[in-house]
Amino acid sequence: MKVFVASLATETNTFSPVPTDRTSFQTAFYAAPGHHPVTPTLCSAAFTVLRDRALAEDFELIEGTATWAEPGGLVQRQTYESLRDEILDQLRAALPVDAVVLGLHGAMVAQGYDDCEGDLAHRVRQIAGRNAVIGATFDPHSHLTPKRVENLDILNAFLEFPHTDFVERAEQVVDLVLRAARGEIRPVISVFDCRMIDVLPTSQQPMRGFVDSLKALEHQSPILSASLIHGFLAGDVPEMGARIVIVTDNAAEFGERLAHKKGMELYALRGRTRMTQHSITDTLIAARDLLAGDVTQPIVLADTWDNPGGGVAGDGTLILKALLDAGMDDIAVATIWDPIAVTFCHAAGEGARIQLRFGGKSGPGAGDPIDATVTVLKAVSEAWESFGKSRVPLGPSAVVRIEGTHIDIILNTNRTQTFDPDIFSGIGIDITTKKILVVKSTNHFYAAFEPVAAAILYVDAGTHYPSDARRTNYRKLTRPLWPIVENPHGT
Repeated sequence: MKVFVASLATETNTFSPVPTDRTSFQTAFYAAPGHHPVTPTLCSAAFTVLRDRALAEDFELIEGTATWAEPGGLVQRQTYESLRDEILDQLRAALPVDAVVLGLHGAMVAQGYDDCEGDLAHRVRQIAGRNAVIGATFDPHSHLTPKRVENLDILNAFLEFPHTDFVERAEQVVDLVLRAARGEIRPVISVFDCRMIDVLPTSQQPMRGFVDSLKALEHQSPILSASLIHGFLAGDVPEMGARIVIVTDNAAEFGERLAHKKGMELYALRGRTRMTQHSITDTLIAARDLLAGDVTQPIVLADTWDNPGGGVAGDGTLILKALLDAGMDDIAVATIWDPIAVTFCHAAGEGARIQLRFGGKSGPGAGDPIDATVTVLKAVSEAWESFGKSRVPLGPSAVVRIEGTHIDIILNTNRTQTFDPDIFSGIGIDITTKKILVVKSTNHFYAAFEPVAAAILYVDAGTHYPSDARRTNYRKLTRPLWPIVENPHGT
């Protein structure tokens, strides 16, 4: 048996001012065939899983390109086409193949392509043939189109948000693809359109219970896999919105009934799933009240919408400015994206005291630049953080402390959200000395930060991210969705 694997992924915020080109992929993650690291990434975990299975089961594994760009705006057309064609040429060279596994995100939009993953899956099917088994993993913050379902035999999405289960879900897809290639199962994909879009964190109820119910289904025959596609609020594409996906062993009608049932259960939860969010003013009041008590761990303030993981720049200053104006201290910020400021810090060197303008450069939505006298505490050629079993690069980075305070800010060159406390410790910041941590993330930070936080406050501080579907000017939607339409199912 011969299996081909490749990964092409990014999450496109079609409203973002930050364009995505080939350098965006090469800076974030690019592995040529045979050069994928031993550690998985969010969308390429199938590589490491397949390597282990190939060794254990003695089948031939052909590795194609694996690449990922940090979320941003529209992908340059030439960039998408060149990376797509690179993978397709690798597949042609590997023919004949019994199976193909694709590590995708599911929310990539390029100039001229609303459905990059559907386009890729269609072309892979044309090359591999109807008899090859094709499977794919997706991020749940994606769009599921008929073209993808038509050309894939198996698909799943990460169930957890934060996405702590990306390796486990890759293991499931790989196992199902291998079983299907051996003729042990006949997978059929059934989909239900929930006709809604919302934020669906599994770190709290009611989504915790709903996702647990999907997991329980996977132990029941003839169900092979159950997934929830959340949709992606920042993607103006025709198929945006939530969907339930049930993969069965040759039981299409059963799968369709079950997908409909679970989809309407999710629809009944609409409007009750988001994290409680606070204004900046209310956040500072709550933080002061908490600090007045017996607090021994830092308070985490999550800048939920200035999150590079949603495709925005991540250079917002609104929360930091408010903390400075309020005279609050003992604070660490991860991160403010500012390649120019990092360059200045590196030129000045560690220990230098300089006048620095940082943040607030990408647009008016996330605050003005901050002008301050700072000390460069750290300047490194490469910084990293963890996300589960993967390592996420920050690029050349610096830590600056604002004069007269104990406020430390990580400035980075590779846009990425905050996942783990080691983003601080890895660059010399001891969070046990801080009262407040400001992190740029919607919810992926939660799993790693919850054990070390006295409290977590989600802050709605404004940015370029379209966080309210009712106020977003979607131009390409082809069907009604809640909350844009109160009753999209018409019943």
